[in-house]
Amino acid sequence: MADLFNAGSDYDQFLRNLKERIRTAHVRAALAVNRELVALYWQIGQEILARQQQQGWGAKVIERLAKDLRKEFPEMRGFSPRNLKYMRAFAEAYPDEQMVQQAAAQIPWFHNCVLLDKVKDPEERLWYIQKTLEYGWSRNVLVLQVESGLYQRQGGAITNFEQVLPPAQSDLVQQIIKDPYHFDFLGLGEERSERILERGLIDHIRDFLMELGVGFAFLGSQYPIEVSGKEYRLDLLFYHVKLHCYVVIDLKMGEFEPEFSGKMNFYVAAVDNLLRSPKDEPTIGIVLCKSKDKTTVEYALQGIQKPIGVATFQLERELPDPLKGILPTAEQLEVELNAAVVEVQPETEESED
Repeated sequence: MADLFNAGSDYDQFLRNLKERIRTAHVRAALAVNRELVALYWQIGQEILARQQQQGWGAKVIERLAKDLRKEFPEMRGFSPRNLKYMRAFAEAYPDEQMVQQAAAQIPWFHNCVLLDKVKDPEERLWYIQKTLEYGWSRNVLVLQVESGLYQRQGGAITNFEQVLPPAQSDLVQQIIKDPYHFDFLGLGEERSERILERGLIDHIRDFLMELGVGFAFLGSQYPIEVSGKEYRLDLLFYHVKLHCYVVIDLKMGEFEPEFSGKMNFYVAAVDNLLRSPKDEPTIGIVLCKSKDKTTVEYALQGIQKPIGVATFQLERELPDPLKGILPTAEQLEVELNAAVVEVQPETEESED
């Protein structure tokens, strides 16, 4: 025992390494179990599909199958009628078993169920699978990303990255910028300004970082930089840990104006010269505005040698097109509520008498 205790830091290091190996093995075992489970569910779904198509089995076979499987395997969960229907839908969505093994089986089963419910396009579904694997999204985060339309918004900003950055880097940088950004979590009232918007984003920094995406580290708001004895302040400064570069964000409550690009070019140049180290990649500038005209932005970015992107933000989530014109507007609701108050007022007064 004395020898063991005298080992000191050697034993501590040994224990840490052993714990890490056990954790890694445990994770690998869990992933292997998940892959086997998803593969089994796909096979069950394929069998159900084949018999319904070839032998004309109806929907009632699902209920009977669920009952028989739960009777035979009472200790196993997952054989409810609802889950068997998911298995059938899963097999129908992925007719190629190789695709299941290489992609869908790499994420948990209930992640796959979310994608079956909410994403109908196969290419989009595969994109969400890849991002889930890359970023380790939980099921709730996956739901949030799907419902926010991340696939459609990713890489949608207007930029000059292709012209000023190497091809491999420009593709990566383009993908970190969305358009539009959804800031509906702010709940801003009628009084809206750039400072109020900035303050709201800082107060809701967790939601803001989630909307920006994985890799953004917040460094400060109204971040001061000094050039030739004069102080300038950056609305928001971030560092992107995956791209290894600073990211400057300038907030504008109105429509994009050409002079915004010149101002951002100055900010990016200043950060490159004052903050960037030799190990950092070139600083990126993002102008976030309420609206933009594509041609105006493209003209404004022509000839600028610093990487700058222009994207928009929304303070309220827009309704899907099928619901536009059906649901009442806020103004209509206010009129209806006022009318209702007027109608019930006499009854209220009489009851009080």
